Amino acid sequence: MDICTTSDPADAGFAAENDAAMARMMAGMSIKSSGDVDRDFAEMMIAHHQGAIDMALAELRHGNNEQLRRIAQEIIVEQQQEIAAMRLALGQPLPPSAPAPTQAGRM
Repeated sequence: MDICTTSDPADAGFAAENDAAMARMMAGMSIKSSGDVDRDFAEMMIAHHQGAIDMALAELRHGNNEQLRRIAQEIIVEQQQEIAAMRLALGQPLPPSAPAPTQAGRM
């Protein structure tokens, strides 16, 4: 799945990471119905939110616009919090804690 295409070698790393994130997200959102609407919704949204996190991480690794990098950091924190809330609602264990990326330096 090539969503982000580029002919610029400098952008190739971002494009590859973004495409991989999109592919993982789409695969994760493709679930077999459990018969429980709430569970199915949460499972698909967890995959969707993880995709947003993965794309934001690619922005932090490759992007230069400081405003967009701050937005990417916010996306990571907010989406992690929402994933945790959905897992709790499903009675699933929380993912391990990890520090949020900081603005200081590149990842």
